[in-house]
Parts: sequence; C-alpha cells; structure tokens
Amino acid sequence: MIWGRRIIVKTRKNPQRTCIVCKSHGDKNTFIRIVKNGLNEVFVDNTGKASGRGCYVCKNNECLDKLKKTHALNRAFKTNISEEIYDNVQRDGKSNQ
Repeated sequence: MIWGRRIIVKTRKNPQRTCIVCKSHGDKNTFIRIVKNGLNEVFVDNTGKASGRGCYVCKNNECLDKLKKTHALNRAFKTNISEEIYDNVQRDGKSNQ
C-alpha cells in the first residue's frame, strides 16, 4: 500500500491457539486440531479447515496422554466422549507428529 511517498508493508499474523490440556499458546500449525462436526463425530482434522467445533492439543506425547486421563475433550465439546474416540485421537495424533 502506498500513501504519498511512504511504503507501508502489512505483515500477516499467524493465528495463535491454546492447548486444552496444558494451556500453552503457540502458532496454529504447532498443534493438532480435533473437531466435532454437526453429526457428533469427533476426529483429528489434518487440514485445519474441517467444519465444526474445534479444539487444539500440543503434538507431544505428554499432552496426548493427559488428554485421555483428564477427559479434556468432554469439557471442550460439552458432551460425553467414548474411550474408543480418545484412543483413535491419541493414535492419529501420535502418527501426525
């Protein structure tokens, strides 16, 4: 954008997200996104663009293990999430590291 003789360069900000387990902040691409869509399906969103309610978890094993222990997805999505879904999210999350 040019105003008069000055050149102003706008820099794009990286979206900041918070881990639902350890509450650490960071760039969106450093987290795993977990989504609950309109059909109440919970899954790992590899694209970051799936529609539905999303939450973010760190990519480290400690947060993924603590996610299951503390049932953090139950609080984030305000519904009961089965142990099978926790296992699937944990497996998918560890394979995406």
